[in-house]
Amino acid sequence: MGPHPAVAAIRLAVRRVLHDVLTEHQTDPAPARDAHTPLVLVACSGGADSMALASALAFEARKLPVRAGGITVDHGLQDGSDTRAGEVVARMTALGLTPSEAVTVTVGREGGPEAAARDARYAALDATAQRHGAAAILLGHTRDDQAETVLLGLARGSGIRSLSGMAAISGASGRYRRPFLQLDRQTVRKACVAQELAVWDDPHNSDPAYTRSRLRHEGLPALEKALGKGVIEALARTAQLSRDDADALDTWAADAETRVRDEAGALECAKLHGLPPAVRRRVLRRAVIAEGAPAGSLFARHIEEVDRLITGWRGQGAINLPGRVEARRQGGRLVIRQG
Repeated sequence: MGPHPAVAAIRLAVRRVLHDVLTEHQTDPAPARDAHTPLVLVACSGGADSMALASALAFEARKLPVRAGGITVDHGLQDGSDTRAGEVVARMTALGLTPSEAVTVTVGREGGPEAAARDARYAALDATAQRHGAAAILLGHTRDDQAETVLLGLARGSGIRSLSGMAAISGASGRYRRPFLQLDRQTVRKACVAQELAVWDDPHNSDPAYTRSRLRHEGLPALEKALGKGVIEALARTAQLSRDDADALDTWAADAETRVRDEAGALECAKLHGLPPAVRRRVLRRAVIAEGAPAGSLFARHIEEVDRLITGWRGQGAINLPGRVEARRQGGRLVIRQG
């Protein structure tokens, strides 16, 4: 008798990702291990999604030339968080994940509590991956998480890239992998129950003080009630379609940028004006970031202001941008420089 269908589904998702990692590292899939065998880590909070991922990684890695380990990040935001982190490490170790460790971070305030915690978490994961020379870190985001991310992007109104949600592969050199993006949260939770995995439900996930929590427990259920049960799947499909479109436009913009610069490398306003708006704004964004503006602080309204120097020129002065970057129109050229 085979495994529970939910268990089979999570294992298959992880198996596919591990085969991708092995292919990228040109490792023979025969189950032999040595010091050069790729190390794959799972980021595990102890919740159902990441515990299911940890169990699937441990199971599949035994059949492949992959070393499997785990990391849990202690944000220090709740009493007893260090104790819980120790418990998660013990659970990962019991699954056979080595190394398994907890990393404590200090969460700042920039961008709000959710963004600050996320920034601290990814910084810790990056540092751990570099320290161990890990080939990849697996993250437990599900299709439901993807749907929430798309809706949050829609609320920000910052364009098609924000609607593309989370990528299956992201980070430096494709470090982060999300095997469960095509699986719903219910399937992943069923896999935990079937394997009798102990899980911890973070109270922050149901705290209405957090935007994503309100969306999960109030917003999405209201949409499903009004529009039917296919909303989450449709939003996840929208993310993939948006990502494909955004990638295509980014490629177009990278090519166009070389054609709108003069021999000295300056951006020519007339040539910029001739580009489709979606492409032109991407060219402008790339140019502004290249001069030192932090990508995370550069919003649609900033690029719209710069764009008006091209499409709505009325003799206006310089535009001040994040990172002390300045954009001005001068002699038919768009001059962007850091002050």
